[in-house]
Amino acid sequence: MLQEILLTVATAAGGAADNASALSKMGFSHMMAELMRDPAEFFVQWVVFIMLVVMSFGSWWYTIVNAIKNAVISKRADTVVRTFWETPNAQDAIRFMEEQPANEPFSKIALDCAQAAAHHQRHEGSRLVDALNRSEFIDRALRQAVTRESAKLENGMTWLATVGATAPFVGLLGTVWGIYGALIRIGATGQASIDAVAGPVGEALIMTAIGLFVAIPAVLAYNAFNRANRNTYAKFDTFAHDLHDFFATGSRVGEVPAKR
Repeated sequence: MLQEILLTVATAAGGAADNASALSKMGFSHMMAELMRDPAEFFVQWVVFIMLVVMSFGSWWYTIVNAIKNAVISKRADTVVRTFWETPNAQDAIRFMEEQPANEPFSKIALDCAQAAAHHQRHEGSRLVDALNRSEFIDRALRQAVTRESAKLENGMTWLATVGATAPFVGLLGTVWGIYGALIRIGATGQASIDAVAGPVGEALIMTAIGLFVAIPAVLAYNAFNRANRNTYAKFDTFAHDLHDFFATGSRVGEVPAKR
């Protein structure tokens, strides 16, 4: 009787040890060891893993770049616009805009508007003036400038949206293929023990987790930048309307023209 009890305890201990050994095959390090052991056998897993790494790298790159760009634009926007309108001399205001960095959008919109107004004035009496009056010519230049600067803000947004939408499915592809590999292994060995399926199932779950870890930050970044861009677009439109009024009529709406 005592021998039977000892044998049962020993068998249970051995089973627990086997289960612990099998579960150790479900870690990330074991997955990478398996992928490195035979890259040809795990070709699909390699493709999925590399795609997710590239997606993650691109997402974090655009997240950092756009975060810095939006922070700089937001910080300087009010100062640039306020200084432009508070400068009493139009030439000094334009000179101030020319001194702004190349990635500052409000100054570029103002400069395009000023150049359009000056170009129209230089060609008074020509076919250009007959075809478009001053207001229409300035309005066209402003629309082009706002569209150009708005497009610059969209840089990387398509990548973030694509990664957020597709990364979970790419990870799911790795999951499905891993489970398929586990079924193939069961059919080949005739064993359905945890030791036989722990590795493939672990690889499948890890691929799913990686896909989610890649997608979630991309979605959050896309939503944050989308909202920040909408606020900037609104500032573009407001500034463009004021510029149109100023260069077309000589004063902003609500501003009393200076007596000459």
